Amino acid sequence: VNAAALIAGLEALGLELVVSPEHRLNQITVVWAPQGIEEAEVRTRLLRGHGIEIGAGLGDFAGKVWRIGLMGESSKQENVIALLSALERILPEVGFEVARGAGVKAAEDALTAA
Repeated sequence: VNAAALIAGLEALGLELVVSPEHRLNQITVVWAPQGIEEAEVRTRLLRGHGIEIGAGLGDFAGKVWRIGLMGESSKQENVIALLSALERILPEVGFEVARGAGVKAAEDALTAA
């Protein structure tokens, strides 16, 4: 349920997932960082400004993706909403326009439908 809400929210923000639906794991969501933005800056802003840590890409994916974990205590609806809300604020600040509130609404809709 939380992974579906996260995915709905990310897609509503115009972000693309790396892994096709049939190969996704609920525990980790890998999303392409938008072209033209510094992905590390977004991760830094999330951590410093919101206390949210997401992973960087590894190997061939370094500097290109974010890895978002939903495991154990971190797999909570409020954490999904907090991340999406923070991304809605941060992404426009670094040059990637999003529809403010769209990610949170899509996640909340997915949670309600579950």
